[in-house]
Amino acid sequence: MAAGCVRKVLYAVQMVNGGSPGSWTPTLRALGRSKKSSIFANHWRWSPFCTEVDNLNPTPAVKKKKDPHARTTITSVGRKISERQIQVISETGDNLGVLHRADVLRIMDEKGLKLVLLSERQEPPVYRLMSGKQIHEEQMKMWEKQKAKTAPVQVKELTFSSGIAAHDLTVKLKQVESWLEKKHHVRITLRSPRRESSNNLDQNLEQIVQRIDAMVGFVAKPKVIREGQAAMCILRPPSAKELSKRDKVQTSLAQTANAQAAQDETSPSDTQEHASTMINEK
Repeated sequence: MAAGCVRKVLYAVQMVNGGSPGSWTPTLRALGRSKKSSIFANHWRWSPFCTEVDNLNPTPAVKKKKDPHARTTITSVGRKISERQIQVISETGDNLGVLHRADVLRIMDEKGLKLVLLSERQEPPVYRLMSGKQIHEEQMKMWEKQKAKTAPVQVKELTFSSGIAAHDLTVKLKQVESWLEKKHHVRITLRSPRRESSNNLDQNLEQIVQRIDAMVGFVAKPKVIREGQAAMCILRPPSAKELSKRDKVQTSLAQTANAQAAQDETSPSDTQEHASTMINEK
């Protein structure tokens, strides 16, 4: 309690007591006690020097920090469309143009669709009509992308000698494939036998990597380390772009092979027809 506050309280007590408490009658003593308590309470309440600590130092409101690991969501806006005119994309991806919200609600009711906000920065804002299944699928895609971004990358390590047996090498490469399927990076170190310097260790390691059945990418390509006594590389799973490019190449090769096979099947008949034509002319 502050010194000024204490002085004010003592002064109030002295003013209430006035004389010697021993000369009071019981009635006056009770009356004096009640007056004293009321004056004491009023003085404490209205004293300009005595304020509550909470009023002097109010506790600031704690702001909630956004959790970086919180899941992003895609939800329907329901029937509460604040704008009068909105641009609408259909459930099949077609642009329906700018529609009045009453027309949008009518389409939602007729087809049993939900409305999802795509972009509120455009004028008018862009919404999309989606089914419950479409919203669920988009939600799962967003969660998978978020999980891939936030998940830490684990680096597995594998070391073996250049004189490794063929069976043992096959087993180790299978282990590498399983790690890559789990989206891990793999650090492979190829040692020269008996601590002797060996030539072309990096090329040997590259040939070993080519024996992996799965498609791989390089974080670090094969290179010689430890003064020529070893070679090292770091593998990673292929990106979505690399997988798409591989699929396009495979599709193109398959189409070329099918066209070549079809041409080979028609060639003998063409030869026979040409031969019969030559005989008839003779």
